[in-house]
Amino acid sequence: MSDTASVGAPETVQVEHSSFSCDGGGGALGHPKVHLTLDQSGQVDCGYCGLHFELKPGASADSGH
Repeated sequence: MSDTASVGAPETVQVEHSSFSCDGGGGALGHPKVHLTLDQSGQVDCGYCGLHFELKPGASADSGH
């Protein structure tokens, strides 16, 4: 038997704008807020926590400003 935990795919979060921020979602247990921008395929991964973000179907790829 192995003591290694099974690691699944990172959680996918659907966003409505192409520019947004991620803080890990854990309050004090999260990470510093980073600003992310979706790539041309409409996706990006957070370099801190590994969350996978993609553009919500039907949403426009504007910056939300």
